[in-house]
Amino acid sequence: MLKIGQSHYDALRQHGEDTYPHECCGVLLGQMDGDARIVTSVARCGNTRSDSPHNRYNIDPRELIRIQREGRERGEDIVGFYHSHPDHPPRWSPTDLAEAHWIGCSYVITSVEKGKAAVTNSFELVGSEENDKKLVEEEIKVT
Repeated sequence: MLKIGQSHYDALRQHGEDTYPHECCGVLLGQMDGDARIVTSVARCGNTRSDSPHNRYNIDPRELIRIQREGRERGEDIVGFYHSHPDHPPRWSPTDLAEAHWIGCSYVITSVEKGKAAVTNSFELVGSEENDKKLVEEEIKVT
């Protein structure tokens, strides 16, 4: 389960609207509480996929390291990632699965239809290694 405050939930959805018709992307930071990932901050990232930003995203590794380091200084860990699907459903694609590597993290996808955030879904990346990983839909609890 992913637990996220209303302001953080609104921020990641707004990010999708701001970058439309391109995909947005970002990092969810917080803590684990049993099986739940508790989001305490959201970090917007730039989409470095210049070849196809309308249907792919990439976070610069240096930006990810900086976000992780700053989060740790605040007592936060990376608990997930988010991105948008402009004019497409909020379901993971084969590319999303292939490029997901953080086992145990949430992967949040917001469908942005004609510039407006629509449905937001979350998926947990489960498995023990690259060969058996899969994305499983999980509940989002907005608080």
